[in-house]
Amino acid sequence: MRKLSFAVVGAGHGGKAMAAHLALKGFPVKLYNRTLSKIDPIIKMKGIEIEGEINGFGKLDLASDKIGDVVKDADIIMVVVPAFAHASIAERCAPYLKDGQIILLNPGRTCGALEFLNILRERGNTSDVIVSEAQTFIYASRGMGPASVKIFRIKQAIPVAAIPAVRTEAALDKINQAYPEFISATSVIETSFNNIGAVFHPAITILNASRIESTLGNFQFYVEGVTQAVSRVLEEVDRERVEVAHTLRCKNVLSAMDWLIMAYNVVEDNLFDAIHSNPGYVGIMAPRTSNVRYITEDVPMSLVPIAEFGRVFGVKTPTTDSLIKLANVIFKTDFIKTGRNLTRLRLDNLNLDEIRNVFIEGAPKRLF
Repeated sequence: MRKLSFAVVGAGHGGKAMAAHLALKGFPVKLYNRTLSKIDPIIKMKGIEIEGEINGFGKLDLASDKIGDVVKDADIIMVVVPAFAHASIAERCAPYLKDGQIILLNPGRTCGALEFLNILRERGNTSDVIVSEAQTFIYASRGMGPASVKIFRIKQAIPVAAIPAVRTEAALDKINQAYPEFISATSVIETSFNNIGAVFHPAITILNASRIESTLGNFQFYVEGVTQAVSRVLEEVDRERVEVAHTLRCKNVLSAMDWLIMAYNVVEDNLFDAIHSNPGYVGIMAPRTSNVRYITEDVPMSLVPIAEFGRVFGVKTPTTDSLIKLANVIFKTDFIKTGRNLTRLRLDNLNLDEIRNVFIEGAPKRLF
């Protein structure tokens, strides 16, 4: 039987980990990155060295800055870029996508699959492709060099949903040939609002901004960055997220504690202890600067849509709102305007049932 072919879009920490691991599993893999100089060492080595939970050398079929050459013949396209780049990747992919291909956003953050599908259709691509999103990224990983990566941990159960939801199983039938860790979610409402990165990343980064900037990130992000006080803020962000998800009638909304059990099999009585008992977080260092995707991605692409849905449906999100405002001050910008607000998602002026229908059945009706 022919091996499925994969395109990995993005050669950051996660993209390198995924491309190398897929290659080690024996799948044909092509890797795309916008900046050629970043992947030049990978091109010269013809692959990526991988260490940690997986060890070896993943030989790639191609590494290129030409997205068409990478995605046009792939069975499965794994998009591994910050969520703020999903829109531009959709625009670049649109001319090359064709019937039968599967796109998986790793992860979608909040409403990633919907935004991606909207843009494909707006750019005139009406091919029968399946657009799906993972709830979180499967690897805890870090780049160790230009052509090397370390995987600290592989998560054990990653919910995935397609839009429309009836196509999730068709996507997983193929994706599971490489990744049995991916499991079915009921819809992208579940994957979008069980986005734990929204809970952890911005709050830990913002509340440790002084330490990050003064030490250049010389401390363990989770193990040392999450104190008792920080964990209490995380708990409030988590509570607000869960309440918004319930308002959208998400049946399988997970608390952060539930998620740590599912993803890492960590069982504790409180969030502080659960984070500190997770071996997957040991050794993950803080970013060297506060100008990092934990804010520039997770605030506009995760916290903003959560707060927006809360605002529209009457759920108060004061802690989430405070983090967004602090991020705006730090970066001298307005993440609400630049992020996934309801207008950008084509969901403005829709009621709750209409919004649920968009998430479950497909793109907004106005596009068809």
